Amino acid sequence: MLNDRSSLLSLLETRRSGRPREMVPPGPSPAELERILTIAARTPDHGKLFPWRFVVVEDGQRDAFAALLRGALPEADPEAGPAHHGKAEEFARQGAALVVLVSAPVAGHKIPEWEQQLSCGAAGKNLLLAAHALGYVGGWLTGWAAYSERVRAAFCGPGERIAGFLFLGSPGAELVERPRAPLATVVRPWVPPAD
Repeated sequence: MLNDRSSLLSLLETRRSGRPREMVPPGPSPAELERILTIAARTPDHGKLFPWRFVVVEDGQRDAFAALLRGALPEADPEAGPAHHGKAEEFARQGAALVVLVSAPVAGHKIPEWEQQLSCGAAGKNLLLAAHALGYVGGWLTGWAAYSERVRAAFCGPGERIAGFLFLGSPGAELVERPRAPLATVVRPWVPPAD
């Protein structure tokens, strides 16, 4: 059991994001992706509301996704030039697998929407951890497409929004460790308020 805990801690200590534009095949098989999504769904969820959804964009749908982005870009940025259009095309084809994480809060419920949004974020993190555990790399992106009304409508229902595009694959370049916050800057002891 100790070895299992040590392996789990090592997994958590080594997870890092990969740049989707640098990912290469292979990506998760259909069975592996199902396992990743099953693990992602095991997230804190006060009220058992499942206030998130996973929308899988299949390989054969990347052209349609690129067309959606081409149509949405001029609405998001009327002055977008050829370089912006090229980046949108590249965005649609990144990674070996693509899962769109949708925040789907239950409106008017006693569980505050903020808690439901936190559950969605936790589901996304679980997804990235599960992919890492299976030997893949993941990258969670938003950008203009996550906030485009046209793109939102293609993935979401009323009251829902895109929490991110989660790209999965194998690293095509060495992963670079990014700076992490020194604990002294993000951890402090609680000081009770004075009477």
